[in-house]
Amino acid sequence: MFKITSEPLSLDEAYAAVHRDDCGAVCLFIGVVRDHHDGKKVASISYSAFAEMAEKEFARLAAEAKARWKIGELYLAHRTGKLAIGDPSVVIAASAPHRAESFEACRYAIEELKKQAPIWKEEFYEAGGKSWVSS
Repeated sequence: MFKITSEPLSLDEAYAAVHRDDCGAVCLFIGVVRDHHDGKKVASISYSAFAEMAEKEFARLAAEAKARWKIGELYLAHRTGKLAIGDPSVVIAASAPHRAESFEACRYAIEELKKQAPIWKEEFYEAGGKSWVSS
């Protein structure tokens, strides 16, 4: 349910991980690499992570979400390595009996992941150069 991987992320895997017969809603968030940042054209991005610690943080976030909302399951996956424009970098799925809880849990998970997880992003620009940026 929680992973850091250098492999492409699977939306089918995310859905399968959270789908439950007692849940009528599944919210899916997909973060993708965009082609610009701060007025610069981005060519690609490279993510690195302290995988073991990040997966523990994902589990903690899931436990917090389950304590706050009535949800079924929560799936969090983040990709590492070099990603091209349009590649999914993060996938979060949340199931719940009703849509409101699934949306809330999904939003909470991405916002907290960005603040807490030990994942770093380096952008490479079309005009040359690169920089580490906050997610």
